[in-house]
Amino acid sequence: MLSSILSTALILLCGEAVVAVNTTPDNVSSRLQVQIPKSLFKAEGYDHREALFGSPPYGGSISQTLYYTGTDLCDKDGVDATTGYPARVDNAPWPAPFILMADRGSCSFVQKARNAQHAGAAGLIIADNLCLCSDLKCLNSTITDNDDDGAGGGFVQCENNEPIMADDGSGGDVTIPTFLMFKVDADQIIKEVKDRGGVVQLEMSWAMPNPDSKVEYELWSVPSEPVSKPFQKEWKDIAKVLGTHSYFTPHQYVYDGVKSRCHGSDGKNLCLNLCTNNGRYCATDPDNDLEHGITGAEVVTEALRRICIWKYYGQDDGVGLLYWDYISEFLQRCDSDDFFANQNCINDVYKKSKIDGKRIENCIEDSGGVKEDVVNTLLEREIDSANRRGVVVLPTMFVNTVALRGALGTNIVFNAVCAGFHEGTMPDICDKCTGCADVGSCVKSNGQCSKTAGGGTDSGSGVSKKTFGMTLLSMCAVFGTLGYLHWRRTRDEMRDQVRGILAEYMPLEGGDMEGSPMDFARRGQAASLIS
Repeated sequence: MLSSILSTALILLCGEAVVAVNTTPDNVSSRLQVQIPKSLFKAEGYDHREALFGSPPYGGSISQTLYYTGTDLCDKDGVDATTGYPARVDNAPWPAPFILMADRGSCSFVQKARNAQHAGAAGLIIADNLCLCSDLKCLNSTITDNDDDGAGGGFVQCENNEPIMADDGSGGDVTIPTFLMFKVDADQIIKEVKDRGGVVQLEMSWAMPNPDSKVEYELWSVPSEPVSKPFQKEWKDIAKVLGTHSYFTPHQYVYDGVKSRCHGSDGKNLCLNLCTNNGRYCATDPDNDLEHGITGAEVVTEALRRICIWKYYGQDDGVGLLYWDYISEFLQRCDSDDFFANQNCINDVYKKSKIDGKRIENCIEDSGGVKEDVVNTLLEREIDSANRRGVVVLPTMFVNTVALRGALGTNIVFNAVCAGFHEGTMPDICDKCTGCADVGSCVKSNGQCSKTAGGGTDSGSGVSKKTFGMTLLSMCAVFGTLGYLHWRRTRDEMRDQVRGILAEYMPLEGGDMEGSPMDFARRGQAASLIS
C-alpha cells in the first residue's frame, strides 16, 4: 500500500501527468504547400504536424525557398550554410530568407529548431524517416526503394503512433515555426533538391477559423503555473478594449484523482496533501516538496475559487473585469508560500477587487467543497471539459477551438484573437495594434503603436529624416560659432599676456634704445625674438 502511495505521488510530483492522454491526431490549424515546382503542388496541401513550440504568425504565412541540410541539424557548431541542397555556385551560403529541412532523429525537436533559428532560417521542416505501421503506402514505397538500392529484405522499421513535437522544457527561446513532414512526402522533396538539383519554394501558412463576428478563446492553466502569470497580469486592459467582440473563458486543469488512484476503494486519500475530497481532485506540488510550501490540495482549492469568481463575475459578458482584478491582486499579494492559502490574504484580495467573498465561499461549498469525500460538480465539469478538449500541455490557449503554439505571450494571443474575426468585423484596436512590438502599450495608449514588430516606426510617431538633419546642422552651426568666438578670445588674451611680459622685462634706461620701451611689444610678430 505504501509503495502504491509513493509511486502515485511521484507521478504527480514529477509532472508526467501534465501531458493529458489524447488518442486523436493533433489538431492542425496550419497548411503546408509546395508552390514551386508545380509537379509537387497538391491542391489539398501536404499532411504534416505542428510543433508545440515556436511562435507561428497566426493569420499569416511564410513562403520561401527550401534548403535541405542533409543532416539531422543536432550539432549547433556543425551547421554549415555553404553545404546542403540544392547546390549553389561556389558553395554560396543559403540566401536569406529561407526555410530549412533537416532529418529526424539523434536529438530533440527543440534543439533542431534552435539550431535552424541560429542559422537564420524563417522556418524548419523536419523530414520523418519512419513510416507509421498503419501507412501501407509508406511501407510499400520504402520496400520498393530498398529493393532499388539493393538493400532488399522486405522488412521496414515503423512506429505505431504519430510523433508529437512537444517542448522539451527548453523551447522558450525558439520563435520560428516547425513542421514535421511525413516520410513519403519528405522523400519527394529531398529527391527534388538533392538528386535533381531543383528549387523548391515552400509555403507555411496559418488560418484561424473565423465563423462569425465574435471570437471565443479560452485559457487552460492552474493557479501555481508560472508561465501564464505575466499574460494574466497584462490582459485586463486588452479584454476591456475587445469588449463584447470576444468571449473569454478561463479553465482550471485539475487531475482526476479517481483515475490516478489517489482515491482509494475504501475512500481514503492515498496521495496525502496533493488532493482534496479524499483524493478525488489533485494537483502537482508546485515546489516538489510534500513537507513544505504550497500543496497540491491548496492549488485545487484556489482553482475552485477562481472557477466560482468567473461564474459570478465574468461568465455573463465574457470580459470579466473584476475577475482580472482578482487575478492581479492575488498575484501581487498572495502568490507566495506564506500567503497562497492564507484566508486573511484572500479576504483582502476580495476587498481590493470588489468581489463579494461570502458569495464565492458559498459557491465553493455549494459545489461540494474540498474537504469531504463527495463529488464537486464544478471540478467534475472542468475535468470533463479537459478530456473533451484534449488538453496536451499547460498552459494552453485556444482561439476559436484552435490551440495556439509556442510561448503564451500577450502579443501572440492578441494577434491570434484578431485573426479570428470574420472579415469586416475586426475591432478598430486590432487594425491599430496588430504587429506592434508591445501590444499592451499600444492598447493603453488608445492605438498609438510606437514601433512595429519588424522594427519600423509608423507615420504618427518618431522624428523624420528632414527634421533630424536640420537639427543636426543647426547644432553644428551653433557649436562652430561658439568655438570660433572662444578661439578669438583666447588669442587676444595670449597676445595681451605676451605684451605685458615683454614690457616688464625690457630695459627702462639706456640710450641705445630709441623710442618707448613698449614699441617692441607693439610690433608684435613683426620682430623676431631670437634673431
